[in-house]
Amino acid sequence: MVEAIKLNEKNNPQLKGKDFLQLSDFTTDEILYLLNDALELKEMQKQGQPHPFLSGKVLGMIFEKSSTRTRVSFEVGMLQLGGHAIFLSSKDIQLGRGESISDTAKVLSRYVDGIMIRTFSHDSVKELAEHATVPVINGLTDLQHPTQVLADLLTILEHKGKLEGLKLCYIGDGNNNMAHSLMEGAVKVGMDVSIASPPGYLPDGKITEAAIKEGLQTGSSVVITNNPLEAIKDADVVVTDVWTSMGQEEETEKRLKAFEGFQVNEELCKQAKADYIFLHCLPAHRDEEVTGDIIDGTHSVVFDEAENRLHAQKAILKHLLA
Repeated sequence: MVEAIKLNEKNNPQLKGKDFLQLSDFTTDEILYLLNDALELKEMQKQGQPHPFLSGKVLGMIFEKSSTRTRVSFEVGMLQLGGHAIFLSSKDIQLGRGESISDTAKVLSRYVDGIMIRTFSHDSVKELAEHATVPVINGLTDLQHPTQVLADLLTILEHKGKLEGLKLCYIGDGNNNMAHSLMEGAVKVGMDVSIASPPGYLPDGKITEAAIKEGLQTGSSVVITNNPLEAIKDADVVVTDVWTSMGQEEETEKRLKAFEGFQVNEELCKQAKADYIFLHCLPAHRDEEVTGDIIDGTHSVVFDEAENRLHAQKAILKHLLA
């Protein structure tokens, strides 16, 4: 088990009842606190130690986007914590037939102890949180993917033994949820971030500006470039994501042309540090955004990363719902 991060005991975060919408809403101490607890919960699970911190609690899970890792990890996480999760497809509830988000939030708050939603619009998640009286967790929007990035930070911590001072490089579509949440999360814990994307696919300007500002406080740098070679140089962590996300299928051919030269492959990764690790949130399109020899090679930790969705989310659930 990796050694826990030393925290300021005078600043023990109290997260009960808080929403988990994006990592920029959390302090550095709060993120490190969740990561430490994820490590402890993971060890308990591996040792077969019962940990029913959420006995009797119920999580409502709204899915407007399909999912493998998000659904299974949240359901299993609630089970292992002693609680229960209810799957709510938008096709099966009145939200999918025109009931307002505010009414849905108010009704579900009378039944469940927390709501997780995986959807398209980030504004929908914010509206749900505004009207709900129980914690709301962002399981993914087109703008943010904070639960995935908390798992990514946990994976980096396990494999590198630290976070502060490392360089994380993301190559691909910068204007997507992974790039945005990686920027927010990495600068919070003192990591340098470089993002390489083609023109027209750079990260959201407001999120970038906020990350740069946060980095001034934590000692992190943020570099946005169109040059993958510049971005990946001396990187400790290399990350990519699919070039065409859900809902963008009509743009596939356009995107394939735009992202030529942004594939993560062996030649490009020679510029990273010799002991770099490779992350991908999955699902992956092999030989598109990443070659098979990288994602299936010795530097890849993508299945550790996928597993850590479970442990990171259990920490979130424990502290928001307990």
